[in-house]
Amino acid sequence: MNPPPKWIPGLPQFDRRIWILIAGRLLSQMGSGFVLFYAPIFFVKQVGLSAALVGIGIGCESISGVVGRIVGGSMADAPQWGRRKTLLLSAAISALAALVLAFSNSFNTFLTGSLLMGLGIGLYWPATEAVVADLASLEHRNEAFALNRLADSLGLSLGIVFGGALIAMTGSFRALFVIDSFSFIIFWGIVYKAIAETLNPKQQAERGLRGWAMALRDRPLLVYLLANVLFTTYLAFVSSTLPLYLANFVSGSSSDQGFNSVVISVLFAGHVGLAALCQLPMARWLNPFSRPRALMLSAGLWAIGFGLVWVTGTAPTNHVAWAASSLAVMALATVSYTPAASSLVVGLAPESTRGVYLSLNSLCWAAGYFIGPVTGGWAMDQHRSVATWFWVAVALSVVGTIGILVWLDRLLNQQELFS
Repeated sequence: MNPPPKWIPGLPQFDRRIWILIAGRLLSQMGSGFVLFYAPIFFVKQVGLSAALVGIGIGCESISGVVGRIVGGSMADAPQWGRRKTLLLSAAISALAALVLAFSNSFNTFLTGSLLMGLGIGLYWPATEAVVADLASLEHRNEAFALNRLADSLGLSLGIVFGGALIAMTGSFRALFVIDSFSFIIFWGIVYKAIAETLNPKQQAERGLRGWAMALRDRPLLVYLLANVLFTTYLAFVSSTLPLYLANFVSGSSSDQGFNSVVISVLFAGHVGLAALCQLPMARWLNPFSRPRALMLSAGLWAIGFGLVWVTGTAPTNHVAWAASSLAVMALATVSYTPAASSLVVGLAPESTRGVYLSLNSLCWAAGYFIGPVTGGWAMDQHRSVATWFWVAVALSVVGTIGILVWLDRLLNQQELFS
């Protein structure tokens, strides 16, 4: 292993390929940040689709994402494919998807681009998480996942800032999708040139559906997956529903029609930037806690964050301050969730089915990013009161999430007692 750079004190010694993957993820996430928070606004306000149709289109991205995650998990464990080739295929499909979205003028082309993007992202996540798990030691795995999420957050933050600036100067949303496509092409080149295969050549993967059957009999994993669908739905609300709510229902400083794109870009850039700053410190602070208890903390923060969104829409003044507060709390909720969730799944997974377990974990993202845009899009098409009280309902759902995590914690404690 190569030591970490001298200018990052206190970090464990990670394999050089982890740092290369981090750099690649930073670049690709910059491209995603260009479009992630602006795509719903663009397709509603400029293309002319309804919020419900946009929600359906974004939600259908998760349907193809299911296919990508199932296939990607098996490919990542298969010696003839492995992690590297799966990542290369993912980047190529994602680059094509961004170009389709760039030239979309109707629901049909928007849906095609969304389905392709879902497939590319679905192939990506099991493979990239498996690379990190392969290269990081058990005691440093949580920090390795945190660093990769840090790269994601920094890339998204920079992309949001530059994307907002480009929209303010040119008004061109379509250019954002073209830039996103180029970022995936660059990521493809980085993986091709610098990431060697990490799958153990001596590893015998479970053939056919046996690996999936093994995972689906793992009771703690199944309980965790229930909670994880809710967590990923919360994340989807932030990226797909909250921008529309702020743009259409929350009064800006000089307008009763909602925040403009500049205000929204600053708010979300601050949200992602705070997540980037807190990612590694939060991972280290939560290391002594069991993974389910770390996730309970995250769930509590989500409840507070969604409650503050409701306050943002109902307060008579200081809407920007309340919106910033809600996004700040949800940034902490995100960074306490992501490393703990990945580490928990890798800890449950036998090495021979690591890709399959991570695929199931990633399938929760597909489910959440289908449920979130569809339900959120429906709510944003309703009367203002429905759109506002929707956030209270989401906050109350956290009670169920915490209950599932308590159940998971007891299951894992019982396994330790009888192991």
